[in-house]
Amino acid sequence: MKVFAISDLHLSTVADKPMDIFGPGWEDHFERITKDWRKKVTENDLVIVAGDISWGMYLEEAKPDLNLIGTLPGKIVLLRGNHDYWWKSITAVRNALPKNMFAVQNDCIRFDNVLVCGTRGWTVPETTFKNNDDEKIFKRELIRLELSLNEMQKNRKEDDFVIVMTHYPPFNSKMAASEVTSLIEKYKPDCVIYGHLHGKNCRVKLDYTLNNIRYLLTSCDQVNCELVEVDLKKGKND
Repeated sequence: MKVFAISDLHLSTVADKPMDIFGPGWEDHFERITKDWRKKVTENDLVIVAGDISWGMYLEEAKPDLNLIGTLPGKIVLLRGNHDYWWKSITAVRNALPKNMFAVQNDCIRFDNVLVCGTRGWTVPETTFKNNDDEKIFKRELIRLELSLNEMQKNRKEDDFVIVMTHYPPFNSKMAASEVTSLIEKYKPDCVIYGHLHGKNCRVKLDYTLNNIRYLLTSCDQVNCELVEVDLKKGKND
């Protein structure tokens, strides 16, 4: 089994939200993703989609987008992003997914020897939080992350490869250590996948190692609308 990742598909089958207004990097973006996906992924492979999946406001509006993704090969695991307003009840979401799609929320899912866990996250402050609401959401997401990591740890076996996914970057623009990265480090995963960042001027490193943990940015416009293969050996923690 191979593992691939991409995020921020921002599909709009029903919602009127064309992405090409954000620049040439978004022109025909899902067609380009689909072409690359079909070239790389077999039915036995796993694809991680780390949030911002559909512009639909309600599950009924998002379902055509979910069904469209579900036509692609492989097992597909989803995480909620900040624009996934349609994602409310996890039971309703899972009931609406095509049979080859799965959703992570406060838990962990096993795919052979690969464990996938994580949470949406929130903006990591540069110094201090700008308002109390941001701090409350950030702390709540830390709790959710630890719930998911704990569930992973309960199911972890010696030879498992552990992937944590967050939608928001787990560090600030300086890519400095944070409460999020410190929590992740306690559980020693093999890789962290995140998205959310867009635009040619954002300060990013697509492949970044912090305190022996590997972080991969997979926002589709940052990776040329191509799936990123996760090396299941490189960065393996002892």
